[in-house]
Amino acid sequence: MNSTLPHTPCPKDKLCGGCQYQRVPYAEQLARKQARLNHLLGRFGPVLPIIGMDDPTHYRCKVQAAFGVDGRGRVISGVYQSGSHRIVAVDDCLLEDRAADRVIVTIRRLLPKHSIAAFDERRGTGWLRHVLVRVGRFTGELMVVLVAVDARFPQKKHFLAALLEACPEISTVVLNVNDRRTSLVLGERETVLYGKGFVEDELLGFRFRISPRSFYQVNPVQTEVLYRTALDFAELKGTERVLDAYCGTGTIGICASKLAGQVAGVELNRDAVRDAIVNAKGNGVKNIWFTCGDAGEFLERTAAEGEPVDVVLMDPPRAGSDERFLNSLLRAAPRRVVYVSCGPDTLARDLAFLTRGGYRMDRAQPIDMFPFTEHVECVTLMTRK
Repeated sequence: MNSTLPHTPCPKDKLCGGCQYQRVPYAEQLARKQARLNHLLGRFGPVLPIIGMDDPTHYRCKVQAAFGVDGRGRVISGVYQSGSHRIVAVDDCLLEDRAADRVIVTIRRLLPKHSIAAFDERRGTGWLRHVLVRVGRFTGELMVVLVAVDARFPQKKHFLAALLEACPEISTVVLNVNDRRTSLVLGERETVLYGKGFVEDELLGFRFRISPRSFYQVNPVQTEVLYRTALDFAELKGTERVLDAYCGTGTIGICASKLAGQVAGVELNRDAVRDAIVNAKGNGVKNIWFTCGDAGEFLERTAAEGEPVDVVLMDPPRAGSDERFLNSLLRAAPRRVVYVSCGPDTLARDLAFLTRGGYRMDRAQPIDMFPFTEHVECVTLMTRK
């Protein structure tokens, strides 16, 4: 594993703010993250040595670029400066997939040639607000999502022909309409302009469909490490009833299905549930089903109906779980809880709640999913006392 800086420091790091550890040697980054988790979780049980990456650069397979105009009216693309809506022009990011960056730069260069205006937030004029690129790391498929203020695209035919000629690796192009003044990148309306409207990727031998609005881990190399760890912690023998809470598009639940008796996935996002169902059918998985709803309500209902859950796999957002779900978890009393967290502070809060309720933390495994940032993922095994 590299212990020194494997790159030339980015000249935009102080403007962008996305890489808090930009100028910190990788071994030192891992040491800092390990120390933080030891401090937060050590009182609950053993924290194993963090798992880093052999090559910690260009790992992000989901890349978003904001488009706008500078003071001279020229099109710019890049990232918002931390805590602001000022666009920092970026062509090549240390964290982002190289092919995705090349596509975004190509789109920026093509806009004026086809009389397409980038959105100007101050004046409320222009058409293109963002470009989202998603790459299937293990399939090579690449999706481009053009986020515009309306669905009218008179230059569509010529622009698409030029884009596909310049970037033949593109598998599909989607037009997403976001006509609201919002910090959210994607709107609700979508039209497929080219290809099938989604890409696919592979994890642990399963193939997954990724739509523009699907949640999918941004670092697929470390995601395989993450899921293997979670499944090892679950210790499935082939008979267990498993709940995949906050299941998203069903990735971890489908990976668990080959080791469990039955898996139920629960998720509030309807788009994600639709993708999860497609993913299960596409992989020929028969012992998993998905429902759109609240995971806490699902646990309460199954407990009331006398249908015990043996193992819970939970991967909540950075804000952690809520007390309603955790109380439902304590009432359902599964033998094992595998908690996948991207927020160490909220993980520590939730572990304190669960340990007071009769669980103990057997071990925690930190995994560096986000090199050069302060963020760190952690898989924790809880067992009922």
